[in-house]
Amino acid sequence: MFEDLLDRLGLSSVESGACHVRWVDDPKGEVIASDNPATGQTLGRVKYATRDVYEEVVDQAVGAFKKWRMTPAPRRGEVVRKIGNELRKYKADLGLLITLETGKIRSEGEGEVQEMIDMADFSVGLSRQLYGLTIASERPRHRMMEQWHPLGAIGVITAFNFPAAVWAWNAMVAAVCGDTVIWKPSPLAPLTAVAVQKIVARVAEEEGFPGVFNLSLGSIEDVGEPMLNDGRLPLISATGSCRLGYHVAEVVGRRLGRTILELGGNNAVIVAPSADLDLAIRGIAFAAVGTAGQRCTTARRLIVHESVYEQVVDRLARAYPTLPIGNPWDDGVLVGPLIHEQAVEAMQSALRRAEEQGGKVVVGGKRLDRPGCFVEPALVRAKRGMAVVGEETFAPILYAMPYREIEEAIAIQNEVEQGLTSAIFTRDLLEAERFLSPEGSDCGIANVNIGTSGAEIGGAFGGEKATGGGREAGSDSWKAYMRRQTCTINYGAELPLAQGVRFDVG
Repeated sequence: MFEDLLDRLGLSSVESGACHVRWVDDPKGEVIASDNPATGQTLGRVKYATRDVYEEVVDQAVGAFKKWRMTPAPRRGEVVRKIGNELRKYKADLGLLITLETGKIRSEGEGEVQEMIDMADFSVGLSRQLYGLTIASERPRHRMMEQWHPLGAIGVITAFNFPAAVWAWNAMVAAVCGDTVIWKPSPLAPLTAVAVQKIVARVAEEEGFPGVFNLSLGSIEDVGEPMLNDGRLPLISATGSCRLGYHVAEVVGRRLGRTILELGGNNAVIVAPSADLDLAIRGIAFAAVGTAGQRCTTARRLIVHESVYEQVVDRLARAYPTLPIGNPWDDGVLVGPLIHEQAVEAMQSALRRAEEQGGKVVVGGKRLDRPGCFVEPALVRAKRGMAVVGEETFAPILYAMPYREIEEAIAIQNEVEQGLTSAIFTRDLLEAERFLSPEGSDCGIANVNIGTSGAEIGGAFGGEKATGGGREAGSDSWKAYMRRQTCTINYGAELPLAQGVRFDVG
């Protein structure tokens, strides 16, 4: 099965991890393996780029920018449209590769490719909507306007859990904005990055624009840190942990570069006494267990009104053991493996600390006795103030806590350092509006009667506080990839100054 998949995607047993106007035959770095977390078997190998090859990639991207920025935006959109069409041809194969490399179930793997396609479609429309403004001038016979220009070559750093979609959030929008893109993917999902790059780079070259999309897979020392410190890259978009974000912000900020940071989430679901519990249980289960808890939008805290707390915990405790766990490419499986052994140990450590701090595991939490990194999703009775509840463990652990008043629920929701996504299940209009008001959820995303994960690309995606404050994908997120310019044109014979200043010469 896998050998045929490699052939269809044009992948060999050892791939280059660097591409600019062409693939670098020998990027000269170490060879890393991509392992299937469900079996432990090696899927393939990719050769890292060295520092010298990274410099070559950036030089080519900067050079390609000079032509790309002067290409009309609708023409740039046409290139992106063809990329979207090409991705459609490979949706099933790319989805399966994502499943094999990251452990996502088959529908989630294909859903990620669909998200790339959706971003391409969105960006095609955007290419004709990069609007500026006409602004009223206080001076007679003057016109003032605002316009937007391409920013430059930008760096995109992605994580393993969305090895392709997050790149597309950035790359598709950046491309129609006139930027070139340098991608540093996660070393935990290198084959997906190479496969996507092969498709995208081929389309760009056929359209006469090689070097717009670039790949540089390498170590922190040879690629990661140089990218953060590189003054040729005016913007770095990074997805990862809060710890990563603090470092990226410090290093890029020191050179006055821009950042888009999509970092951790410790997301909560509030269940009010009026909630439709059938709806809530389904929404909570997907939010807590989808992608084996390895989404930044995963529901990690459950805040339930005391009148329905026991009922909700009991229903989830009965639902969890029915969730099919197994090879993520098999039909019917809903829970795949964690990404690696460290993730399994982090989950076990968190559960031990939860019990030490007064919590109680209701169901799940055990490692399965089979090859691969499989665990049972865990439901834990918890109390407000437990230190472990304030941490983000990238695994399927859901901490359930009771509350009495909606003010208390919102306070619990907001007391963690992250602020990505949030949700409330209620049929009370006043409670819903309270949750969405300025005194409600402090997260970048707030949902009513749906879970915390599964955001659509049409809205701006991102969070507040330690989540980084960045925004990607839809709405007006495109502005982060461009530079704003205010222009004033004097079409008269006089030279009046603003604010009534007089400065007569001669």
